[in-house]
Amino acid sequence: MFHKNIKLVIAVLITAWSVYQFSQGNIMNGISILLLAGIFVLFYFKNEFILLAFLQLRKQNFEGTKKWLSYIKNPEAALTIKQQGYFNYLHGIMLSQTNITQAEKFLRKAVKLGLAMDHDLAMAKLQLAGIAMTKRRKREATNLMAEAKKLDKHGMLKEQMQMMKQQMKKI
Repeated sequence: MFHKNIKLVIAVLITAWSVYQFSQGNIMNGISILLLAGIFVLFYFKNEFILLAFLQLRKQNFEGTKKWLSYIKNPEAALTIKQQGYFNYLHGIMLSQTNITQAEKFLRKAVKLGLAMDHDLAMAKLQLAGIAMTKRRKREATNLMAEAKKLDKHGMLKEQMQMMKQQMKKI
């Protein structure tokens, strides 16, 4: 994994090479090399290891997710702010199965750093509401559920919210 600033430097150098190819009359080479530079720019904004970790999480492979996230050694230096949010979000989702105290820490940090997609933020707040509910903090859980409901514009988390409301009635 390259540092985030090194990715931009590599993209600039490859773009310069592309311009040289254009000036030499090799138009197709220049276009191909320019697309290669675009990959480095893409990986500046979307970290490759986080993308691979999401792919493993989608397959419910928590070990694979943990493996890909372990490749990121220093997230504060290597990732942008939003990527740090997703790094913590993924850790929080994985730990919510085993260690809810650590999961709460990671999810709160992810919400604080920010997530790009509203449904990811809604999912993080719904997870935090579930953790608050298990720790018998009903008011906090209710507030987090209301925030998650506002963020869930497409109704993707509707069933989970209904189940959580049923469980909150029992408390």
